[in-house]
Formats: sequence, C-alpha cells, structure tokens
Amino acid sequence: MKVLVRAPFSQRRLEDLKSMFDEVKYDPWNATGQWYNDAETLELLQREQPDVFITELDRVQEQTLNHYGKLKVLGVCRANPANVDVKKCTEKKLPILCTPARNAQAVAECLVGELICFMRHIHIAADWERQGNWKPGTTPYCMFTGNEIHGKKIGFVGFGAVGKAAAKLLRAFHAEIVFYDPFVEAFEDYEKVTLEEIFQSCDIVSIHLPVLPSTEKMINAELLNMMKPNAIFVNTARSAVVDMDALYQVVHSKKIKGAVMDVMDHEPPTEADMARWSQENVLLTPHICGASYEVSDHHSDIMIQRLDSWLKQENMKQIVFNKDVL
Repeated sequence: MKVLVRAPFSQRRLEDLKSMFDEVKYDPWNATGQWYNDAETLELLQREQPDVFITELDRVQEQTLNHYGKLKVLGVCRANPANVDVKKCTEKKLPILCTPARNAQAVAECLVGELICFMRHIHIAADWERQGNWKPGTTPYCMFTGNEIHGKKIGFVGFGAVGKAAAKLLRAFHAEIVFYDPFVEAFEDYEKVTLEEIFQSCDIVSIHLPVLPSTEKMINAELLNMMKPNAIFVNTARSAVVDMDALYQVVHSKKIKGAVMDVMDHEPPTEADMARWSQENVLLTPHICGASYEVSDHHSDIMIQRLDSWLKQENMKQIVFNKDVL
C-alpha cells in the first residue's frame, strides 16, 4: 500500500511508516505554507494514487470523496477532523483516524505563560520600557506590581486532556485546583464541583469546552456575573462556548479583574473586535496556544500508533473517529 503524507511528520515516525507500508510519499503542507482546497486535494490524490492519506489542513470534501475511491483509511492530524466531510466519509465506508490531545501540552504551557504574563503585567511593562518610558524618577517596581499564582483557586470548566495538563503544571505553584465536567467522575485528587461554584469561588476560571449544540454560549451572563471582583477569566478553547457580549460587559465595567483570551468569534478579528477588546485588563493572542514545533512530533506518535492498530484491526472502536463505518 502507498501512503501520502501531507501533515508535518517527525523523521523517526516517517521511518516507521516506511517499515509499515510499501511506499511513502512525504509532501507536507508547511514546506510551502499552502494547504489544498477540495479540488486541489482531488487532483493530488488522482496523481499520486495513495491507499492511505495523512493530512492536517487539506480539505477532504464531497468532490474528493465522490471522485477518488481508492482510499482505505484517512488520517487527520487534528483532534477533530474539521477539514473533512465526516458524513460523506462514513457513507463511503472510509474510516478516519485522528490525533486527540496532540497539542494538550502546548496549550497548557502557553496558558500558564499567558496567565503569568497577565497577572504580573509583563506584556504592559515590556511595552512601557520598549517605548522609552523608563526614566529617572519612574518607579516600574511599584507601577507594575502584580499577583502570584501561588495560593489561588483555579477552576477548570471542562477537564479533558488540556485541562488536566494545565492543572498538573499549575499545581506546582501550590494553587488549589477544582473542576467541572459532567463526563469526568474523578481524576486523581482534584475536587469536582458544580459549574456555579467554579464561577462563584475561583480566582481564575479557565474554559476547556468543545463546541457542541449543548455548549454554545454555555458560559452566559448569569455565570459571568457570579465571578469575584478580582477574578480572571481565561479562554484557550473556543469563543463559541462563551457569550462574548456578556463577557465584554463584565470586563469593560471591571466587574472582574480581566480576561486572557486566545480565541475570538472572528479569526482574524474585525476592526470592531480589536476596538472592543483593546483594553489593559485584556490579554488577547491570535489563537497560538497550540502552536509549538513539538505538536507535529506528538501527532506523528499518535498517528503511528493508530495506523498500527488499524493494520492489525485492533481497538477499532477506540481509534476510529466515525465509528459508524465499523
């Protein structure tokens, strides 16, 4: 069988692919910075004739799936195959293998870094110094005094791979960790509490929810207005799970200390978005928390494990995303 790899892949795992399959063609999208639309993906597959296609960002939609029928399995190096027509794959009996939690450590580390940056005013202080404001008579030590994570109560709304990874890092600061997740009964010695308790009692509220019909705007005005005056709201998940108008109201009126956000309703944000969120009690980054070079190593490891299971027809219910094909 021939494998076409369009996702960035570690050299070590490419060697594993070569030992598992007859032919491996490696043409990662990041070599040129260009992912393919559906028509371009179809043209590529028709030219290369692979049996296995491993992608990250290339669109695999109806046109490709209707006109290229040789694929035996589709590997998507993402936690969720948002670039793929999953329904059509299922109709075509094409199993999809994904790489859940590939960027959990990257997001967790960036979350902690952004939280420290916000709480210690590092981003503001760095800009202040860069602009030549540190002159005799100024007292930056007092001007930018911030808070420590040590001793704070941190609540996670959603306690999947990212939440657990971040909790492990934050526990090293001797923070108190609690979580809300209806799908997690217990994990180590972290306390499970109600959603309302998270917002009422925590110094830091961190959101880790997937976008589902049940979670859209789940973080609403009622919950946000429960937060303590010195509380910080953190969202490194998706903006769709938050009522952004309600969040703006509590942040702008300084009912809470502020917000740390890596996600927005519009990406890239509009001029109106930037005008709205460009205030000192907001730290806004352009959806970069999952962007580490090591992520490609992680998804390579996960994909190899899943392809090995697929070849052996083992643990299929655990590894196949669209389980209806089984």
